[in-house]
Amino acid sequence: MSNTPQFFCPHWGSELLPFTDFLSKVKYAGYQGVEMSLPMDIHQRDTIVESIQSQGLKLIAQHWETADKDFDTHLANYKMRLGNLAAVNPLFINSQTGKDYYTIDQNAILINAAAEISAATGIKIIHETHRGKFSFASHITKIYLDLFPALQLCLDISHWCCVAETMLEDQEEAVQKAIRHTHHIHSRVGFTEGPQVMDPRAAEWHDMVELHIKWWQQVIDKNAAAGISTTITTEFGPFPYLQRLPYTRQPMYDQWEVNVYMMNLLRSRYKGG
Repeated sequence: MSNTPQFFCPHWGSELLPFTDFLSKVKYAGYQGVEMSLPMDIHQRDTIVESIQSQGLKLIAQHWETADKDFDTHLANYKMRLGNLAAVNPLFINSQTGKDYYTIDQNAILINAAAEISAATGIKIIHETHRGKFSFASHITKIYLDLFPALQLCLDISHWCCVAETMLEDQEEAVQKAIRHTHHIHSRVGFTEGPQVMDPRAAEWHDMVELHIKWWQQVIDKNAAAGISTTITTEFGPFPYLQRLPYTRQPMYDQWEVNVYMMNLLRSRYKGG
């Protein structure tokens, strides 16, 4: 199995573009597919999926919308949204699951619900490491990985750097456990004071970029040894992740250009195998 990953483009940040124009840009840039959420309206959902397929692109379905504070309401909406995504037969579903303030037992119910939907539909559901969710920090995620040995992650390790206010050098055991459970990568670069460096092309962020590349390389090597081609979504986000200049509110860089830069950088670094 080659170490060369498949690259996916986030729809996040391109919502104002006509969708067909967005897909044309995605294909022209060299991505293999898109990662995005889908509407609950069946006709709108299916039209989007058909457009993606017509371009020969793949779909990673993304869940992030369930935000209800009341747990029972949250659980019902979580199941409904995952079922809606599974119905279109995506490559897999990447879910931002639970709440950082839910108990371990409550978040475990949500994880089990996702596993049941996955078993019933045959669609893999993985869980993104993300602030505000059950997986908001490396040491907390390790607890869930110990409880659920089959749990698979989308590793967006940028969040953990921000939460811990370190580059995780003192949490190696938790990081390595997460890497062993990682199926998919979000290649945003974080630092100690935020989940997204100002511009990964700038020399002052070189060390942060290289550290993340090393983490991602471990995932790619681990997956390749298991015969799995790693998927990567280049998920540098729009404002407020992307900083604006004071007063003029001009963005510090072009989000699209940085994500394409990250894809090409990682493609060149990971082309062996």
